[in-house]
Amino acid sequence: MKSPIKFSNVDTSFSKSLRRKVNGYFTASGKSRTGDWRIFLKAVILLMSMAVLYTLLLTVQPYWPISILLCIILGVNIAAIGFNIMHDAGHNSFAKKASVNNLFSYTLNLVGGNIYLWKLKHNIAHHTYTNIEGEDHDIEIKFMRIHQDQKLKKHHKFQRFYFVFLYGISYLAWVFFQDYEKYFRQRLGRKSEKFKMPIREKIIFWTSKMVHLSLFVVIPIIFVGLGPALLGLLIAGGVCGICLAVVFQLAHVVEGVDVATVKEGQIEDEWMVHQLRSTANFAIGDKVLTWLLGGLNFQVEHHLFPRISHVHYPAINKIVKDTCKEFEVKYVEFKTFGSAFKSHLLAIKRMSI
Repeated sequence: MKSPIKFSNVDTSFSKSLRRKVNGYFTASGKSRTGDWRIFLKAVILLMSMAVLYTLLLTVQPYWPISILLCIILGVNIAAIGFNIMHDAGHNSFAKKASVNNLFSYTLNLVGGNIYLWKLKHNIAHHTYTNIEGEDHDIEIKFMRIHQDQKLKKHHKFQRFYFVFLYGISYLAWVFFQDYEKYFRQRLGRKSEKFKMPIREKIIFWTSKMVHLSLFVVIPIIFVGLGPALLGLLIAGGVCGICLAVVFQLAHVVEGVDVATVKEGQIEDEWMVHQLRSTANFAIGDKVLTWLLGGLNFQVEHHLFPRISHVHYPAINKIVKDTCKEFEVKYVEFKTFGSAFKSHLLAIKRMSI
């Protein structure tokens, strides 16, 4: 078994100061770190809207241009469920009660994923070893080079042209192939260590996969036919994939975000400083985008405090920025979505040569 990567603990004054200030905010305000009525209202809106869109497409079957538009909206809706409901619940920040978090985390299974595998890949690997090659499996994208330690191949020089296609199929590849790949090989990545999936999780895996397959493939084929059903799945899945991939990439694969250098299993920075160097915010002034993304445009705050609900990110944003300024720690932020996306294009171009 390989030795675990360790972060520096020589000087943790920044982390101690930031945690003290954020703790002080919640103590003074009397607010819970988890979600409040806003997140429950959002959950109701998003789940009901998905049910309405699904029902309209199967029963009303509008004229084809309207159906295509509804499939696009459904794709955004599914991504928003992931951003707003599953993500907070998966981090145990949706509600105070563990049972409520557990229940809402299974919205991922409802839309095709698997919360057990997601927690291993995202909560443990990605959040602990952000942007570290071989440890952060979220930066392992087939046919793309987004990390300087990844081997440069001939086809990578075209990645700035074909990345949209890869992002578009990412969600469908995830739920219809990659989850099964992880399940059968019992590894998150080809070189990662094996994990043992409990019997209960195996039962949930197969049950929820069959439910998703029935809801999004079998039943639509029965109602609208094979061609329209598969086309609708491709459109909704493609839109969802682009939404999910772009939001993640704008947080970790942009200019100004650092890649850690691992020397004998040791990271030079303390954990919180590493998170700041490997993560970026974008368009935090856009309230509509913040609502749709579940605050994941505040990725810096999320990575520093993953157990705090996204409804609190705007409030603690100023605390984090002020503390970074006080300790002269780099804070990466893009004012607009467009500027962040442009930076992402530059980053993937830089990794292609």
